[in-house]
Amino acid sequence: MKMTIEVDCTPEEARRFMGLPDVSALNDHMVGEMRKRIDANINMLNPEDFMKNWMSFGTGAQEHFRKFMDVATPKK
Repeated sequence: MKMTIEVDCTPEEARRFMGLPDVSALNDHMVGEMRKRIDANINMLNPEDFMKNWMSFGTGAQEHFRKFMDVATPKK
């Protein structure tokens, strides 16, 4: 015998029913913190600044990047 039970409820209702803690305030805080950090570091997306930072590490960084690309590139 096979029985299927379908429950129609919101995520909030399911969370309360299962006795799980409400982490929405923590989630909002974490998202806000991530947003602040992204905004503070958005200049890293500027290609010119990125290359200046990259080149300041010298040839070692270039070699690591080449190895990374070799590993990340799918082989045929």
